[in-house]
Amino acid sequence: MQTPEQRWVLGLTALASFMMALDAMIMTTAFATIRADFGSRVETLQWTVNAFNLTFAVLLLTGAALGDRFGRRRMFAAGIGLFVVASAACALAGNAAALIAARALQGAGAALVMPLAMAILSGAFGREERARALGIFSGITGCALIIGPAIGGFITEHLGWRWIFWINLPIGLIAIGLVLARLRESFGPAAPLDVTGLTLVALAALALVWGLLRGNSVGWASAEVAGALITGAALTVTFVLWELRAKSPMVPMRLFAARPFASGMAASVLFYAAMYGVLFLLPQFLQIVLGFDAFGAGLRLIPWTATLFVTAPIAGAVVNRFGERTLVVTGLLMQAIGLGWISEIVSPIVPYAALVAPLVLAGVGVSMAMPAAQNAVLSSVAVSEMGKASGIFNMGRFLGGMFGIAALVASFVANGAADSSGHFSNGFAAAMSLAAMLSFAGAVAGLFLPMRRQVVAKAAPQDA
Repeated sequence: MQTPEQRWVLGLTALASFMMALDAMIMTTAFATIRADFGSRVETLQWTVNAFNLTFAVLLLTGAALGDRFGRRRMFAAGIGLFVVASAACALAGNAAALIAARALQGAGAALVMPLAMAILSGAFGREERARALGIFSGITGCALIIGPAIGGFITEHLGWRWIFWINLPIGLIAIGLVLARLRESFGPAAPLDVTGLTLVALAALALVWGLLRGNSVGWASAEVAGALITGAALTVTFVLWELRAKSPMVPMRLFAARPFASGMAASVLFYAAMYGVLFLLPQFLQIVLGFDAFGAGLRLIPWTATLFVTAPIAGAVVNRFGERTLVVTGLLMQAIGLGWISEIVSPIVPYAALVAPLVLAGVGVSMAMPAAQNAVLSSVAVSEMGKASGIFNMGRFLGGMFGIAALVASFVANGAADSSGHFSNGFAAAMSLAAMLSFAGAVAGLFLPMRRQVVAKAAPQDA
């Protein structure tokens, strides 16, 4: 039975997370209108999405570290405030450059909010209640990513694209007031900021995300992309080596020695790669091949999205009975079967009705796996380290998503094209097959999670 305080925590963290996740996707259906207003090229406007993604990825672990040091509630509210200011700047932007800069600022605000939302939520619930709370939180956040294009199309058509950002102001300001009034302050371990670690992980994330963003447009073998990915890998290795010897590491490497943490992270990276890649290509298939408009395509994702509302909370409620491994493995096998099914039946003449059953199967599967994997990761660390664990989880989720989009688009380009329905279907089928393989790999990673009745990893000792 949830206490009033726990209900406030769940409601406010889910609301903030929903708002951040929604804005990560909501612009995609407003591109045509914004391009007409600003007279900008499509390549330029793509950076309104890329700028958000870059600052979000680069600053995720920094946001978690600031919350641990200066107070999670305080930094959570500050992140919402920064997001609100950036939203106003987006709405007032007079040209593409101003909009891109404001979107980068939005990403910085989201990087504060997202890891701290999970840390605050996890700290407010005991182990037996945490999984159910994370299930509700996951369902709300995951749905925002998928309905974003449809909402963006509706607002742009009826109110104008600037209202995509104006609506954040009243919601954000109310949320800040309630956060400060209703949430309790919490801190991580009392330790100095790991400035060197923060710098290394920020530069590593910047290089890796830049390479993933640019790979399909300039070529994976190009000096720019190869250099970025090699630099990112080298900086990642340097970061790990630094963290192993740092007195107060921002990412204690011993966390990865716990099977629930390491396996939960691996499974999450793989299933988010599949999910984000499908999310990028499926609406385009519905529009280009099946002929639906942007809003209609968004509505036809509902058989997939609705499962998040229903399944994720139920999965969170029963995870303590069946164990994380059962739900993660079963769920990701279901997602693999659903996406593989789609890859076998897509064609220029496939009726939309034929896609409903595999979409539901895949959606139910990932909705089972999502809260279970999160619970495995966050329950394997001490409460004081949940900020760090949440930051690591969110960065893994995001980088997995970026990799999934890049990998599925590369598969699409290698096997098809957007110049005809037939060619698009061929490329889409190959991409869905790859998404199914990524889901299956996630299920394999989930096999290394301990069974519920086995000894669960002990909470890690706090850093000195």
